[in-house]
Amino acid sequence: MPLRDRVPRGLKDTVRRAAGVVGSVEAVRTQRPELVLTFDDGPDPVGTPAVLEALAAHDATATFFVLLTRVRRHPELLARVRAAGHEVALHGVDHARLTHLPPAEVRARTAAAKAELEALTGEAVRWFRPPYGAQTPATWLAVRRAGMVPVLWGPTTWDWRDVTQEERVAKARQGARAGAVVLAHDAFADESDGAEAPDGPLRAPSVDRGDLVDRVLTAYAAEGLRARSLGDALASGAPVRAARFRR
Repeated sequence: MPLRDRVPRGLKDTVRRAAGVVGSVEAVRTQRPELVLTFDDGPDPVGTPAVLEALAAHDATATFFVLLTRVRRHPELLARVRAAGHEVALHGVDHARLTHLPPAEVRARTAAAKAELEALTGEAVRWFRPPYGAQTPATWLAVRRAGMVPVLWGPTTWDWRDVTQEERVAKARQGARAGAVVLAHDAFADESDGAEAPDGPLRAPSVDRGDLVDRVLTAYAAEGLRARSLGDALASGAPVRAARFRR
């Protein structure tokens, strides 16, 4: 039996029962007209500056779930994200699917990545988003034991698909409401980041990320919603947690 499948009897049920209190954050309970905007897979020399410019134009803050493969290549962009007042969180050492790894390895690599990112930012890094949103009860516990809180999402921007900007904005509006956590990307993880390519080489979508963020934030503003980082939203709200597991 693979090590990753050696889960003690009853662990899954125990985690599911507890997750309403200590599970993955999937939204924020808030009375304010705010939703949480998050970006994965960066930083990127094209996408990240464009996203930062759009956020600044809308006086919005966001949480950036970064990959260390990218941070090591572009440390100056990490500094720009922080200087602009945004929150830095961890997406992983790379974009490997954690459910393919033994839980002990997940814990070790997550703890090491957290320490490296905190050394670069000079501040605590609390939030973690598993690549692909893939987690099992065992990997979830490994991440928690590494000192991090898993964060998932609700609405998405479809910015990894080759569709029109109008379709992406329409998708981002689905489920958009106060407290929702929105998934977007300021980069496209590829094989160099350990991303999966099951059907041949990964191909980055054609997307102007700055234009998309501008359109999405304009659409949200029309509905009376403004975008905030997870940390900013939680300053006046409470996390909504749930047990969500998939490989």
